[in-house]
Amino acid sequence: MRTYFGLPTTVFVLGAVSFLNDAASDAVYPLLPLFFAATFASGPQLLGLIEGAANAVAALMQLVSGRLYDKTGRAKPWMIAGYAMPALSRPLIALTSLWPVVLALRVFDRIGKGLRSAPRDALLAASVAPEKRGFAFGVHRSADHAGAVVGPLVAAALIASGWSIREVLVATVVPGVLCVLLTLMVKEDRRALTDSSQTTIDWRWRALPAPLKRYLIATALFALAHVSNMFMILRAKDAGVSDAQIPLLWAAFSALAMLLSPKLSAFGDRFTHWRWVAIGRAGYVLIAILFVWLPATPVNMALLFALYAVMIAATEGVEKAVVAELAPKAQLGTAFGWFHLLRGVAILPGTAAFGVVWSATSPTIAFALSAAIAAVSVALLRRR
Repeated sequence: MRTYFGLPTTVFVLGAVSFLNDAASDAVYPLLPLFFAATFASGPQLLGLIEGAANAVAALMQLVSGRLYDKTGRAKPWMIAGYAMPALSRPLIALTSLWPVVLALRVFDRIGKGLRSAPRDALLAASVAPEKRGFAFGVHRSADHAGAVVGPLVAAALIASGWSIREVLVATVVPGVLCVLLTLMVKEDRRALTDSSQTTIDWRWRALPAPLKRYLIATALFALAHVSNMFMILRAKDAGVSDAQIPLLWAAFSALAMLLSPKLSAFGDRFTHWRWVAIGRAGYVLIAILFVWLPATPVNMALLFALYAVMIAATEGVEKAVVAELAPKAQLGTAFGWFHLLRGVAILPGTAAFGVVWSATSPTIAFALSAAIAAVSVALLRRR
């Protein structure tokens, strides 16, 4: 508890904001396919088009917002806009019956994500001492996972009590507004901001330090290999996990990641961030191999989801601490922009390729290929 109380207020405010935003977002996410089917009589192709376009825009916005943070020395305006946009767009989806409008609203939502992520991470990194960054990012990710547990459970309870999907979508305006109000409470170090805003920022790739570029390349390669959560859920369903048990399995995964993130991320502060990320990603290689090797049974799926939660808890926060450690202070926002951009761009073809291999061959070959590519990304981290 002393370690928790030693963190600055900024970490807890940002954690509360992420909890509320993720609760609203994860309440909506599993309902969108149902909403689409009922409203537009559309299949997965249209849903894939909308989600793919929205996430591509979010990835491209990351670098823009990171550069804006470095150039202006301000994180708060971009965060306010970044949380206000989804707070507005999520409930508006319930009021439309035209899929192009839904596309525009989802893109608007993801632009908000692109605006806020890099400045938020840069502000969080700048608010804590380097030796506590892993723990601070772990606490923040723990709040994210808490939202991922609460949001779907609340949505399920509301629907079970008679609410319609449209009514649940409209209700997300409440946590959305609270997010914006909490963001207004975030405090920035005015002296640090003034120093940063007076520095000429070169946002180009070639201007980044060589160790940071090598780490970002390894991260992009790992994102390319990283299996989408949806495929893991599909594998669990194929293994005999019932439709009713799937949400419980995912809630248990999120809850375990929430509980373990602060502690396991703190190990990264003691063990060196770079090496801890390499160990965690090597753990993913092992998990992908176990998806290939272990018989597909509900018990084994529960075990693999638990191991996956441990890996996520150990690495999600610390991998951002590595970015903050390797980036010059004046390029902190730009570095996080490149981090989110490369990872976001790599996820799209990686997910598509995994699905193609799964369909054309088998799930075991798809997981084996994922393990092989992830192993290459770990090899790139063998030295700093």
